[in-house]
Amino acid sequence: MRKIFYVLPLALSLILTACSSEKEETSEAKVEEHNPDLVEFTDEQFQTVGVKFGNVSTTNLSNYIKASGTIDVPPQDFVSITAPYGGIIRSTNVIEGKYVTKGQEIATLENPEFVQVQQDYMETSSQITFLQQDLSRQEDLVKENIAARKSLQRATSEYNSMNARLEGLKAKLRIMNINPASVKAGNFTSVTKIHAPTSGYITHVFSNVGKFVGSNELLADMANTRNIMIRVKVFEKDLPNLKIGQKVRFRATGDSVERIARVFLIGKDIDTDRTVEVHAKIEALTPNMLPGMFINAIVEIGTSSTPALPQEAVVPSGGKHYIFLESAPDENDVKKTATSGEKHHSFVRVEVGTGVTENGFTAVILPEKFDFKSKVVIKGAYDLLSKMNNSEEEGH
Repeated sequence: MRKIFYVLPLALSLILTACSSEKEETSEAKVEEHNPDLVEFTDEQFQTVGVKFGNVSTTNLSNYIKASGTIDVPPQDFVSITAPYGGIIRSTNVIEGKYVTKGQEIATLENPEFVQVQQDYMETSSQITFLQQDLSRQEDLVKENIAARKSLQRATSEYNSMNARLEGLKAKLRIMNINPASVKAGNFTSVTKIHAPTSGYITHVFSNVGKFVGSNELLADMANTRNIMIRVKVFEKDLPNLKIGQKVRFRATGDSVERIARVFLIGKDIDTDRTVEVHAKIEALTPNMLPGMFINAIVEIGTSSTPALPQEAVVPSGGKHYIFLESAPDENDVKKTATSGEKHHSFVRVEVGTGVTENGFTAVILPEKFDFKSKVVIKGAYDLLSKMNNSEEEGH
């Protein structure tokens, strides 16, 4: 009986040790399985995706200054449309965002005073005819010594004064966009038209039908977008690196295409936020570029040697950027291969910083002690990220 009692504790001890060992192995497997930066492909997936490897290389890419700003219009291309004389708006056919050509009708104004100006013009025109005839008569009388020269001078003065008044009324009619010849033919009107002074887009409208607008009151704003530019702010510490003619690469909000501009003006005044305004001319204009759009820009200031990878190797996720490295097979991989009879490929995700992207390469800022001999996935990184994200969703 003693032998039985001695054997039982020993057996229990062995069983507990085995269970403990099994739990530890299971725990280790779970830790390995739930490594958030580890992802696996079966050999079939590996071949289907066509995963390719490469190494981080030192490449000559542009040095740059990051900046932000807006698309802008030069002051000479930003136009305010006003009414030279007051009146009630009887019609308008513009809305914000509409493109208008030079001379196109913007609105019509009505004012009874327009009729008065035309009436004054007709009366003055009649008087000038009489004074001209009187002047000719006085000139003849002076030649024949019948009238005094003083009478001729008075007639000349009255004629010149009335002629000046007539020319002034003509100018008023032209400002009102009323043809003096039409008035002389007896065609009076109380309505005048406002025309676009240049071609461009209407940016703001301040009037509507039935509203009374005073003399020189603003009706609308418009912008000639043929000469639009970008205006960005650069910190004063970067000012020594700026030069006229430097390339600026920029993207407007919601625009997936990178655009190019060239620096043509560097500000000479430092703002309170310690920045300087830099103006650059856009090389290829597109209709979707509108004044006021926010942009993110990169001002190229030269080239330098920097670690880089093919653009396809660097994948964005959750506001960060990652690359995938080949992971050496471990004990779990060996077990999986032995169990399933199929080879497994493991990859580890590594967060990196990014710089400029140029000629298909992206500059990368690597973690400390990064092994430049590591095999980096240069084709298939997006597929690995997709599988990792799907696994995380399934895990939740």
